Amino acid sequence: MSMLTFRIHHLKGKDVVNMDSTIKKKNGVPPHGGIDKLFYKTMFKDLFSDPCTVRFWDGEEEHYGEGESKFCLIFNEPVPKADIINDPSLAFGEAYMNGVVDIEGSVRETIESLYNNRSSFLRQGHLYNKAVRLLSNNKKRSRENIEHHYDIGNDFYKLWLDETMTYSCGYFAAESDTLCQAQKNKVDYILKKLNLKEGQTLLDIGCGWGQLIISAVKRYNVKALGVTLSAEQHARVTERIKEEGLEDNLRVELTDYRELAGSSFDRIVSVGRLEHVGKDHLREYFSHVNQMLKDGGASLLHCITGIHEGNGGTNSWINKYIFPGGYIPSIQELVAHICGEEFQLVDVESLRRHYGRTLERWAENFEKALPEIRKTRDEVFIRMWRMYLNSCAASFNSGNIDLHQFLFTKGVSDDIPWCRDYLYRAC
Repeated sequence: MSMLTFRIHHLKGKDVVNMDSTIKKKNGVPPHGGIDKLFYKTMFKDLFSDPCTVRFWDGEEEHYGEGESKFCLIFNEPVPKADIINDPSLAFGEAYMNGVVDIEGSVRETIESLYNNRSSFLRQGHLYNKAVRLLSNNKKRSRENIEHHYDIGNDFYKLWLDETMTYSCGYFAAESDTLCQAQKNKVDYILKKLNLKEGQTLLDIGCGWGQLIISAVKRYNVKALGVTLSAEQHARVTERIKEEGLEDNLRVELTDYRELAGSSFDRIVSVGRLEHVGKDHLREYFSHVNQMLKDGGASLLHCITGIHEGNGGTNSWINKYIFPGGYIPSIQELVAHICGEEFQLVDVESLRRHYGRTLERWAENFEKALPEIRKTRDEVFIRMWRMYLNSCAASFNSGNIDLHQFLFTKGVSDDIPWCRDYLYRAC
């Protein structure tokens, strides 16, 4: 994912001690609700970069910052302090999902305000679910993880994705571009970077609903193979191939890319798939690409990237409810693996702002589709997806995470044009 991420960091021990000390200095020991309130009041003191209001379960309000509040956090009941200290990401994520916490104002802007405050204690350390590191994404678990997110129904995704059913970062070449146009732009941009030639072979690892491989076959007359672990996606791509009459040059398989041993391709592309590979399998991914890519061939990797190496760019709430087994590698890790396979790194480009805007459009479409979504989904599911889409948009907008495209070749290749202007010419 596709992914992304709503990353909340853990409280440092000294912060918790200071909060508890503040509470103990009060006259006597206040009731449980009072303890929680004092804990919250201290926690929110310097948490956001914008003025805001916190409304507690008894109706009391606390204002933070100077000026008019940009948003209001509403606690309908206390979230146990121990849960927040142990895992704030999971605690607040579940609290919002279950209606324990509400937000008056923009969910996205609330999360952005948190991330934009670089001095906040939630920015000072990273919470990464240790259990996730112990779970290796073998072939069976990889399939289960993909099914968890992508096989909840094509009809659901159709309600808020664009007409091409593209579930990855768009490319907004103009301010006026619609989401659909941005997704078509992205596909065109990637195919230009790959410098495809008629008759070449193309592999798409994690082909989604097929827009990229279908466009490649129709526009460049290549022979393409798409692989996916999602049965729902596989079914739809198969239908599209028949509808377009592309059976001679295009096929899609419901399989793991690691099952393609012995196959070789002129070009290999992967859009939003690496985030599901897992930290322990990054080297394996690039090794398989190396084995399958012909000498002089080119590969493009389009994926979310973390800022700091080893952090994973994810959290326990995302791992539990959205993308189990997900891992967001840092740029340093990816470059190291690319160079480790002795690939020639040709081009690296950040599309962070494009993904922020893409997610904003998805979130808007999601809200517009709520009457239909509510026919088959409950409020917990709706609030979970609202938090996911908006917090991911906030994460990209604030620079908490990034999106990069890496173009690399197997051996020295002079096929790529000398200058980048070819990427911006109309087809």
